[in-house]
Amino acid sequence: MARRQSVDEADLTRRLDAMSLKEKVTLLTGGDAWTLTPVVAAGLASLALSDGPVGPRGTTFGGDAPAALLFPSPTSLAAAWDEDLAHEAGRLMGLKAREMGIHVLLAPTVNLHRSPLGGRHFECYSEDPHLTARIATGFVKGVQSTGVAATVKHFVGNDSETERMTYDARIDPTTLRETYLPPFEAAVREAEAWVVMAAYNSVGGTTMTENAELLTGLLKEEWGFDGVVVSDWQAARSLEASALAGLDLVMPGPDGPWGDALVAAVEQGSVPDSVVDDKVRRILRLAARTGALDGIDAPPTEAVPGDIQARIRDLAVRGSVLLRNDGLLPLAPAALRKVALIGPNAVRFAPQGGGSAHVTPNHVVTPEEGLRRALGEHVEITVRPGVFPHAKLPPIHARLVTDPVDGAPGVRLEYRSADGSLISDEHKDPSAWWFPIILGEDIDELCLRTRLTLTESGEHRLSVLGTGHFTLHVPGREPQTHEELQEGDDIAALLLNPPSHTFVFPAAQGEIEILVRVRPQRNLPYPITLLGLGYDVPRGSDEEELQAAADAAAEADVVILMIGSDADTETENVDRVSLTLRGLQDQLVERVCAANPRTAVVVNAGAPFLMPWAERPAALLWSWFPGQEGG
Repeated sequence: MARRQSVDEADLTRRLDAMSLKEKVTLLTGGDAWTLTPVVAAGLASLALSDGPVGPRGTTFGGDAPAALLFPSPTSLAAAWDEDLAHEAGRLMGLKAREMGIHVLLAPTVNLHRSPLGGRHFECYSEDPHLTARIATGFVKGVQSTGVAATVKHFVGNDSETERMTYDARIDPTTLRETYLPPFEAAVREAEAWVVMAAYNSVGGTTMTENAELLTGLLKEEWGFDGVVVSDWQAARSLEASALAGLDLVMPGPDGPWGDALVAAVEQGSVPDSVVDDKVRRILRLAARTGALDGIDAPPTEAVPGDIQARIRDLAVRGSVLLRNDGLLPLAPAALRKVALIGPNAVRFAPQGGGSAHVTPNHVVTPEEGLRRALGEHVEITVRPGVFPHAKLPPIHARLVTDPVDGAPGVRLEYRSADGSLISDEHKDPSAWWFPIILGEDIDELCLRTRLTLTESGEHRLSVLGTGHFTLHVPGREPQTHEELQEGDDIAALLLNPPSHTFVFPAAQGEIEILVRVRPQRNLPYPITLLGLGYDVPRGSDEEELQAAADAAAEADVVILMIGSDADTETENVDRVSLTLRGLQDQLVERVCAANPRTAVVVNAGAPFLMPWAERPAALLWSWFPGQEGG
């Protein structure tokens, strides 16, 4: 709060007066996807923005993103019911953001769980406006104590992912005031957030980036917000309507509805120059608070603590909810000889949800790693998946693939023209799941070549992530083809929830050379595509795998059964269609509990699911998406 009063408004006026109209307007649209254009005349360095709610990712997205810290999901943080803990989580994220050169953290997400089917529940705190307000207040104060701006989003009524760009939230005034707005009001009035993000959707018939009643009348005038209103990415769609409504910053850039058109609007008088000056002043004020103005010292802070992993682990523990325990927990390692670790989330752990909040840490502690560390070497641990509910295969591991050109772990990506000639090629690491590709006009086909090591014989599964016409070439087999096209022109649908197709082919153990040819989808308004490879080893039938899991359970002293969700089921841009756990997970719980009543079920999910078997296990623990230390 003291930093709000410490900004020298007279100094901001001097800097504002030193800028030309062109410089002012240039500042009001991002210089690129994640940064603002520096203005030398004002002594303004480039401001950097970063997702997100489970830790700062940095200013890149996809396979090239730097190593980050992956915190537990916001639903986990809210489940601790502890405002001081939320402050600590925000402070630690702020310290990491400062270390990464980030001025603005695009968090917290304070939209409410208005429907249990919301795809982005894991990223929001709760269904309760009071709980959400308290956790958000602590978090915002924690982030901004490090000199990094918190961004309260998505203002307002953005509580559904399906058709989020176009739907109209029709909310009566009382419900708006008493339910939807309290978290935003607390974050602005009490925590004094420095940035608020305007949502994609409309409220009461007016899209939020043009909603003067809420952006100016409520947020800026009634609540006294003196920070920056930034658009959600690609949410700003108009010139005068959004400029006059109270929107201050259009993201991403450098393209957008303002730019030269806003300069002309000011010169013609349809947008007053005072409106532009107010927006620029707000950005300069943000820069002063975050240390991006020359002559103003950056706010003092400390380094990321050396025991950060232990602190993240403590956050995950504090957020976990023990729903049932008939005395099985805590386990006594000295009394155990054999433990069965069973379930799809035991072998393919879900530390986080999907979408723009995704970060890539240096390492994620798996359940098997954590259990072995806790139980000691004398305990035998048997691991079985039981069922395979995932919509997509896991990313192919770099240790299984070799670039046929340089011999390094990974794949060779070739860019080819319409006549088949090679334009260029490069080495890629596919274990980052996918990599973005800019499609030049001369590129007609993409080819992925690699030598794949098969550790066993049987029916192998290889998936291709992205859109276009795919052809898989495997030695000794006829080529397999598939076409996967995106409907609509929302680039977020491709980047945040890309489609995937799985090819199945029989092969013996050994090394084979794989070629995947892709003719990218070109009828989209953006020259971008992405590619990723997934892979899974041969497996038995559903009944065989269920029986193997039940057999392992019967032979164990105790069973840890991990079920739940993943980053494809819970993700940005799409809501769920059911509260039932995917695949045969309910059946797996019944079979395992019948085989061994000493079973502890751990639900690894960020949002609600039905548990018709809740009375069957001896213990039931809800772990949420617990972050990098979850195992």
